[in-house]
Amino acid sequence: MANTKKTFLLPDLGEGLPDATIVEWYVKEGDTIRLDDNLVSMETAKAVVDVPSPVSGTVVRLAGAAGDVIVTGKMLAEFEIDPSMPQRAEGQDTGHHHGAGSHAPEDGDKVVASDEGGVISDAGEEAPKGEARADSGTVVGAMQSSDAVRSEQAVAVGGVKAMPAVRAMARKLGVDIARVRASGADGVVTMDDVKRAAADGSASGIAPSARVKGTGGAELPASRPHPSPAPQAAPSTTAPARSTLSQGGKPMRTQPPGVAASGQPEQLKGVRRNMARVMADAHAKVVPTTLCDDADLHAWLGKQDITARLVRAIVAACKTVPALNAWFDGETLTRTLHPHVDIGIAVDTEDGLFVPALRNADMLDGTGVRGAIQRLRAQVEDRTIPATELSGYTISLSNFGMFAGRYATPVVVPPCVAIIGAGKLSHDVVAVMGGIEVHRRMPISLTFDHRACTGGEAARFLKALLDDMALPQ
Repeated sequence: MANTKKTFLLPDLGEGLPDATIVEWYVKEGDTIRLDDNLVSMETAKAVVDVPSPVSGTVVRLAGAAGDVIVTGKMLAEFEIDPSMPQRAEGQDTGHHHGAGSHAPEDGDKVVASDEGGVISDAGEEAPKGEARADSGTVVGAMQSSDAVRSEQAVAVGGVKAMPAVRAMARKLGVDIARVRASGADGVVTMDDVKRAAADGSASGIAPSARVKGTGGAELPASRPHPSPAPQAAPSTTAPARSTLSQGGKPMRTQPPGVAASGQPEQLKGVRRNMARVMADAHAKVVPTTLCDDADLHAWLGKQDITARLVRAIVAACKTVPALNAWFDGETLTRTLHPHVDIGIAVDTEDGLFVPALRNADMLDGTGVRGAIQRLRAQVEDRTIPATELSGYTISLSNFGMFAGRYATPVVVPPCVAIIGAGKLSHDVVAVMGGIEVHRRMPISLTFDHRACTGGEAARFLKALLDDMALPQ
């Protein structure tokens, strides 16, 4: 049988995300790859995942290099099928359907999208996505479809074993992962190994300016130029120093900004790219209103966990006024009140904003809250948090005061109805009966979607939260 070219389309890597960013190719054009071997590491808004090869054969063409954004459903790679090597059997159920690409659906048949790239098209065109397939989402560490789970393994590339998220972190920190001392089992380089190498400078990577693109868009170290026989004077390219004085020493008149920008444009990718979309969508759909007040912590006994107290106070307020622990559908004007409290905890990172869900906060005590939050933060930092933990919360908390700021207008992200913002603690002079006292207080901002609840409901919710925060313990 003659060899056949197959085009592999970028799959939906979870929750209908429109695109993904190439982190690292595990092959280059001309390489031979086997079925289910890892093809490329891709970063989405919520995960860094390995995408396996849907076929066995020769890599003919790759779409882009590390850092390029690929739209879901567009060409990711093209292969020359080798019939002598293992191939996916027609209709074989592996839990991550690849599709054979040679079968044309009959009239009335449903085209089922492949978890690993949709239908593989011989012509290289986009295949229609199936509507019968329920997207199970993408989890860092596992890709689940139907009843099967494909585990993510530490992949050995260039003699180095590391998870995709670890490789992505090494690239971001400028660390040459091949020079990092591995401390994991079986010689696997861990996230801590990469961070330690970045901190002590023991494995500095090649500077971006010293890399060139090789065959297939892969990055290769540039060869070092040979020294010239004799140094030659080069024309000076140093920009003149900025000054408020003219060359004659006189103050210059203020000029309007020019059309040319001095900075380098940067395309948003991954988490930050998704954050931009979410914020724009929220701004267009929600009717936000904000109430502000201060929680008086003067009666607190001993040292207490502030975040745990905030969570407890939010739970108490949700029980008092359930209208804010709700989802709202602006299209159908439908409100859903939740009997449980799942709090989305905003976590700020260099890559962008994550909002993991603190599940069943109404069932946790202070110790349980602290343990759960530490686990979520660690998973966010290591990019190992399941996608299922980044959605489905019923109300949100932004504890921005740990950095700076007193009051804010946090963004309500639909379908949620409310978000609480906790500002920076301060010691304020407070009037009391017969004089004044200095109390420790925490500024609280409550932003709510005014389509879904009234100002009175929001005010009563805020009062219940403040009352719980004021309790001694």
